[in-house]
Amino acid sequence: MALIALSLSVALGTVNFSGVARRSGNFFPCSSRKLRTNLCRFSSSRGKGIRCAISSSSKNNGGVAEISESESAKRFYAWPDYKKPRVCILGGGFGGLYTALRLESLFWPDNKKPQVLLVDQSERFVFKPMLYELLSGEVDAWEIAPRFSDLLANTSVQFVQDKVKLLDPCDHIDVKNPKSASCGGTVYLESGLQIEYDWLVLALGAETKLDLVPGATEYALPFSTLRDAQRVDSQLKTLERTNFSKKSLIHVAVVGCGYSGVELAATISERLQDRGLVQAINLENTICPTAPPGNREAALKVLSSRNVELLLGYIVRSIQRVDDAETSEKPNGRRSQGAQSDLASSRYRLELQPTERGSQGRTLEADLVLWTVGSKSLLSTLESSKTYREQLPLNSRGQAETDETLRVKGHPRIFALGDSSSLRDSNGQLLPATAQVAFQQADFAGWNLWAAINNRPLLPFRFQNLGEMMTLGRNDASVTPSFIEGLTLEGPAGHAARKIAYLIRLPTDEHRLKVGISWLTKSAVDSIASIQTTLTGVFTGQ
Repeated sequence: MALIALSLSVALGTVNFSGVARRSGNFFPCSSRKLRTNLCRFSSSRGKGIRCAISSSSKNNGGVAEISESESAKRFYAWPDYKKPRVCILGGGFGGLYTALRLESLFWPDNKKPQVLLVDQSERFVFKPMLYELLSGEVDAWEIAPRFSDLLANTSVQFVQDKVKLLDPCDHIDVKNPKSASCGGTVYLESGLQIEYDWLVLALGAETKLDLVPGATEYALPFSTLRDAQRVDSQLKTLERTNFSKKSLIHVAVVGCGYSGVELAATISERLQDRGLVQAINLENTICPTAPPGNREAALKVLSSRNVELLLGYIVRSIQRVDDAETSEKPNGRRSQGAQSDLASSRYRLELQPTERGSQGRTLEADLVLWTVGSKSLLSTLESSKTYREQLPLNSRGQAETDETLRVKGHPRIFALGDSSSLRDSNGQLLPATAQVAFQQADFAGWNLWAAINNRPLLPFRFQNLGEMMTLGRNDASVTPSFIEGLTLEGPAGHAARKIAYLIRLPTDEHRLKVGISWLTKSAVDSIASIQTTLTGVFTGQ
């Protein structure tokens, strides 16, 4: 009971308020809500044939509608009711999806409940903290990556699968006439669809930054999305198959020893066991430098017990495919015969430079290179990011500067959270881009949208650090709650606490129930298999 209570506290410690009830844009001028469709023009609307699916509740005239390629150019999204507030949420990660669900759960006065549209380029929500379990085989893809259409089936939230191209905010604050804005703006999607909104939520997330060193973009694999995890799993299966009858080890290089790098190293080393060697490279002289001491010590203990070599205090200067490196060293510059273009059939050479003067550099070769350092906000990758930088205040990381209520500075109708938001804590430090922060921001963003729409005061966001968790294998994890000083749950206890905490934080009750039954079934099967193995050993005298 104590373990379950701890997990519940870790998962549900966020604040809950469910019981509480300038001018025109520089590029696309807009007038009143009724005239905006006719007056707003998109100067470079090019339909790119991206499929756009709109899903909503079967109880609210829902289903799935498709926009064909021929119809995609210069189409406006048809809101069901233009008299009700229109909320457009960009990004279906922890910040975006959970904000939509929060809005759905609040009590709204008559004719004030907003129409909510969620936009994401993927058809699935991904519970990223559990991507590592896909590599270990502990979970199935549907458990941690359900379709948005399934999650939103019993809600009034609608979904569009498309990629955001540019933004046209029209809610700039005019010093002389602060109340002059009559509409929020327009979002332009790559398919040609245009979405007019009254309120906008920026939760586009981030992507791994691979262009930090030569060769990383071509030869290193990130580990941030479902597609990344599936690609890494596919490469590992290929390496396991091709090296099955060989005596040589499978070498995997993991660049970065933050949480992601350590969890990857622990998961892959457990999967490969004696068939592989994982070499984890880190700029710092320790792993997880920002982690609680308990988590760091637990991780070091696990990594030292497996085939993991820690290369601390090194910078990766370049990554080359061995075939390419050998070719460049030859006088004629021709590629040697038999060179393979497939990532899984190639070897890579990493040049390492020490951070301490006087130390020798190193060169290592690997069959697979995984990159876990550096990220960039997807908000900064939009086509018009350079143009509207003067309108939306972005920091050097491409994140929108927000006030303490999560509203973008100078834009009272735009909220930003997660990787799209640049918000500092009471000590002036930027909040980390973690799932825990996004969970809590989504709760506040939903409430503050309710307050803004109903002309009520907005609440300042205050991050509550509930602790940190990390997976270290199929039956191993480390959990350090912040509300019990000095406590760290390791091994099977930490593994159970982590899974319970994440199970509780899955998006909907229906999905939690399905996943819970699936996990209990798998646990029962594993227990029976373990008992059978033990009994077999006893009877055979082994």
